Amino acid sequence: MNRFHVRKVAVLGAGVMGAQIAAHLVNVNVPVVLFDLPAKEGPKNGVVTKAVDGLKKLKPAPLGVPEDAARIVQANYEEHLHLLAECDLVIEAIAERMDWKLALYEKIAGSLAPHAIVASNTSGLSITKLAEALPESIRPRFCGIHFFNPPRYMYLVELIATPATQPEVLDQLEAFVTTAVGKGVVRAKDTPNFIANRVGIAGMLATIHEAEKFGLSVEVVDDLTGKKLGRASSGTFRTADVVGLDTMAHVIKTLQDNLAEDPFYPSYATPPVLKALIDKGALGQKSGAGFYRKDGKTILRLDFASGEYVPSTGKADEIVARMLKKAPADRLKLLRESSNAQAQFLWAILRDAFHYAAVHLEAIADNARDVDFAMRWGFGMQQGPFELWQAAGWKQVAEWVKADIEAGKALSSAPLPAWVFEGPVAEAGGVHTAAGSWSPSRQAFVPRSALAVYGRQHFPENVLGSGAKAALESGTEVFRNEDVRVWTLDGEVLILSITCKLHLISQAVTEGLVKAIELAEAGYKALVIWSPDDVFSAGANLESMLPVFMKSGSKGIAPEVKKLQDAVLKMRYAQVPVVAAMRGLALGGGCELSVYASRRVAAMETYVGLVEVGVGLLPAGGGLTYIARRAAQMASAGNANADILKFLTDGFTNAAMAKVGTSAIESRKLGYLIDGDVIVPNKDELLYVATAQAKAMADSGWRAPAKVAFPAAGRNALATIKGQLANMRDGGFISAHDFHIATLIAEVCCGGDVDAGSLVTEEYLMTMERERFCSLLDNPKTQERIMGMLQTGKPVRN
Repeated sequence: MNRFHVRKVAVLGAGVMGAQIAAHLVNVNVPVVLFDLPAKEGPKNGVVTKAVDGLKKLKPAPLGVPEDAARIVQANYEEHLHLLAECDLVIEAIAERMDWKLALYEKIAGSLAPHAIVASNTSGLSITKLAEALPESIRPRFCGIHFFNPPRYMYLVELIATPATQPEVLDQLEAFVTTAVGKGVVRAKDTPNFIANRVGIAGMLATIHEAEKFGLSVEVVDDLTGKKLGRASSGTFRTADVVGLDTMAHVIKTLQDNLAEDPFYPSYATPPVLKALIDKGALGQKSGAGFYRKDGKTILRLDFASGEYVPSTGKADEIVARMLKKAPADRLKLLRESSNAQAQFLWAILRDAFHYAAVHLEAIADNARDVDFAMRWGFGMQQGPFELWQAAGWKQVAEWVKADIEAGKALSSAPLPAWVFEGPVAEAGGVHTAAGSWSPSRQAFVPRSALAVYGRQHFPENVLGSGAKAALESGTEVFRNEDVRVWTLDGEVLILSITCKLHLISQAVTEGLVKAIELAEAGYKALVIWSPDDVFSAGANLESMLPVFMKSGSKGIAPEVKKLQDAVLKMRYAQVPVVAAMRGLALGGGCELSVYASRRVAAMETYVGLVEVGVGLLPAGGGLTYIARRAAQMASAGNANADILKFLTDGFTNAAMAKVGTSAIESRKLGYLIDGDVIVPNKDELLYVATAQAKAMADSGWRAPAKVAFPAAGRNALATIKGQLANMRDGGFISAHDFHIATLIAEVCCGGDVDAGSLVTEEYLMTMERERFCSLLDNPKTQERIMGMLQTGKPVRN
């Protein structure tokens, strides 16, 4: 298959979804033109301009950095249709009105590039009916594409073919959406609401029905159906508020209008409580009230009986919370047999989910894996319905569901399909096997896609039962201690994986890093630091330091800090390139590890920063030394006599305020990623790209940087910073202890009491870091902050 080159994308429709899809395309560096109707008054692009300006204010932020909004080209259908000829992909994302979409297709058809793929972003309209409005020449290049809201953060994208869609078109689009846009793709059949919304909204309706049946309040249901159940922390009703109750009602109406023959049709009725809220304009978070309402700092919840908002007080019963911690088989048995109303409710919604997914699998998806991935990626579930069913014991759970159906307890009297009880699925003990996942339409277990793009994913997400080997059990192990594994996939590049909780930096991690560098220098091309989850490293392991501190005070800690400093310098000056493959959190010591690597390869959602001031400390693993060195390098690059303070201010401020880059793009802006570092849209391609970068560096004759002294900003710069800090303290913006910590940070960044331009070394500045770090450890105010963080997980302000 030839690679599908996308020079530019057009997004038609600057509403909530269209504007945010355009924003995410900018995030991943894809040029984009955003179209909408010409404004009736003022500049013709007024509608799009307003939408683009709105992107800068939205939370969570759709843009990696707000200023990238300027990279979205603004257009309208009256003046700019000629721009469509430059676009290889056109995504239509206007309102969910069939007549409006068809009218737009008629308008743009003559302006499209002859090779362009055209895709409709719709949450449930028939893609086949939409295709009928297009000229026959375009239909083979037309399909459905369904981004989940918000597009930057939601991993799922559903692709939907029509009978006329050419297979290679869908393959090309899947490869582009996976690698360039960074999403997890599931192919859905052209049925109402496709896979995730079909199963997910049916599940939310079932939850509301069962909650009313068992007399449970809004906040109790959300506590039960959130993290305790292995689902998104927002639970059910808060999720509905975030999505928008009007949006939810629209998806429900699609079910009502198109599925009259569905055996679950009666359960698609709009709940009276939902209708009442919508009728009075309570549409959820965007209107200020829905199932919840914020009154000052107090969160009120809707009382079903009175229709009034009352204080949230309910929680899951402790006995039910304990049941949910059991293994799947024991968990479901306990829930089913319990007389507790909350337990009965949970069994009911799980039973409803199993029942619904099994009955509809053949109609909505090619195989069970696509349903489970869709629910994981689109609704934040740790396991999809088929995975949980299989984990709890396929045959036993099937018998329980069957018994409830026959007893009239289920939402529908439709029996479970025959394949549940007999044939390959029953023999295999579930729908997921090493051979693939069950496809009722093919009557076979279907393996994962063999598209070339998936060769870039060494350890993609897998479903339970697939037999996929875990990353940390793969490859050839070279070294291991209690907190790290050093291994290789190909015998050329060594991989260091931190294995402890949150990948906190401990003595064992420091020792493992030094050992990995020595091993790499002795027989490998390069070293990659990578771990298979959403944490690169959350920083130093403060808890592990406590026993040493209690016994020996800061004098006992100083040698361990020195070992970490020596390790990061060893990494910087290693004889092989060291690539930090970053994903998720890279905070404190994790940030310091990354900035001393030869190069950084970061997933788009990587959050980087020096956050030590939150516990009353300063960065002491080389972070402040890095800031000072970078400032000197940037100053000398432009003018040998440049004022270093101009280049130092931002780095000092970022460390003193514990500023964290909330995307890889922002982290680059803060200086924690630099030019030459690589941002990878898809998290599952991170190891592939990092390894490729490491090999390329090695093969191109990479050499470690020369070890040289560099000029310090000096005492005058320090005095300037201290004066600004004093103003902040005296104005009540920071506490006296904040002032003390920030002053110590400034002393290190400026090189202490030296003349401007005095040459300093990394070792000299790291000694300053270490001494000031230890002095803070001995400070009672810092000790209060550390204990507060360890006990509550929240920073203490003192």
